[in-house]
Amino acid sequence: MSSTLAALPEVVSLATAGTDNPRADFSDTPLWLSLVKALVIFVYLLLSTLLVIWFERRVIGRMQQRPGPNRNGPFGLLQTLADGMKSMLKEDVRPKAADVVVFTLAPLITATMAFVSFAIMPLGGEVSMFGHRTPLQLTDTPVAVLVVLAVAGVGIYGVVLAGWSSGSTYPLIGGLRSSAQMISYEIAMGLSLVGVFLYAGSMSTSQIVSAQRDLWFVVPAFFSFFVYVITMVGETNRLPFDLAEGEGELTGGFHTEYGSMRFAMFFLGEYINMFTVAALATTMFLGGYAAPPGVSLIADGMFATGWWGIFWFTVKLWMFMFVFVWLRGSLPRVRYDQFMRFGWKFLIPATLGWVVLIAFFRAGQNGWLGGNVVLAGRTFPITSLFLVGVIAVGALVAGWFWDRRAERKEAALHPTIPDEIDPYAGGFPVPPLPGQRLREPSLTAPALTSGSDTKEDARG
Repeated sequence: MSSTLAALPEVVSLATAGTDNPRADFSDTPLWLSLVKALVIFVYLLLSTLLVIWFERRVIGRMQQRPGPNRNGPFGLLQTLADGMKSMLKEDVRPKAADVVVFTLAPLITATMAFVSFAIMPLGGEVSMFGHRTPLQLTDTPVAVLVVLAVAGVGIYGVVLAGWSSGSTYPLIGGLRSSAQMISYEIAMGLSLVGVFLYAGSMSTSQIVSAQRDLWFVVPAFFSFFVYVITMVGETNRLPFDLAEGEGELTGGFHTEYGSMRFAMFFLGEYINMFTVAALATTMFLGGYAAPPGVSLIADGMFATGWWGIFWFTVKLWMFMFVFVWLRGSLPRVRYDQFMRFGWKFLIPATLGWVVLIAFFRAGQNGWLGGNVVLAGRTFPITSLFLVGVIAVGALVAGWFWDRRAERKEAALHPTIPDEIDPYAGGFPVPPLPGQRLREPSLTAPALTSGSDTKEDARG
């Protein structure tokens, strides 16, 4: 496994040979300027969180034909700030059976990891700040996207520890359910990004943005984009996938026992994670801070360079935030077993097949389809790998159809028939099926004839 992971960058570079996308240059960025940019990102995310909570309340209020917040400040803009102050002043209650240290550490992990992931997001191109030429990005590495996935994996510990340390049944079940959900959909999320790596020839976020200067990857990697949008909703525990917080089943999920600022930190972490996955989608599929097609032709590209990158990046970011809000106001919560089955039996196999197709498509474009490729120190002929890929995709599709066929056959052989039925349920008499018996009708059931007031009258 370690040798395969070590060979991954080499495979990506081999599959996309010939690309020329420079990485962001931080040579003229002193340490104090990096601290300034970190502070700017922190303030940017905090203000965005305050605004998006207000935005969500107002949009859903309009969708449900009711007013949103409209008292504190103009148009209710200060309502979120008032709620934050209320959380700071509330009494901090902790369960008696809770583990004190871990109970406090869990929300800190969730909130901190949410901020860390934004450090590698390119908010704009190179600009002049305090006499230095520096990119509007805190840092970048050759494997920056893997850093985001790794940080997201660490953030899951906050959910697990919150459920365990509460010393209560419902938080424990909610923590286990949420961690299983997040881990499962991280796999499909990571696989959906592999197609972008193959097109860009790099895992660096600045190089990926640079590779989209002619064509955004949402076009050639459309299926990867489709899978990523689904997985980013599941990864952030948002409706219709907020299964860890099913009020009818688990009260409040892993943070049932939390209140005051501890709960506010979970709340903050959820919204920051929404911005993180939306920023990653913008960077990987929508050209990052690049202006939309056609804008560069206006005024000699004045609105497509420099500080304008932050504007275009923010516009694309808020497009995804609107999708989050729209889904919450439109769709009901799915069932947990259906959600997990969809992830493991459809998204992951389908994304694996898509990655294989992209790999061979890129291999044909770069002209080495008839040669050999080196994987983990071994040489394999391309023809053999192609046959293996076709067989693997065929096996995945056949397995999926076989599983669905087995489920239908099992349901047909063992139909679920209740032992007894109420023939008057729903207002209409229903005859029993073989093996069923009639339940004694209640006095409140509807009458059989329009001229009778009760069932007894109808029988008489």
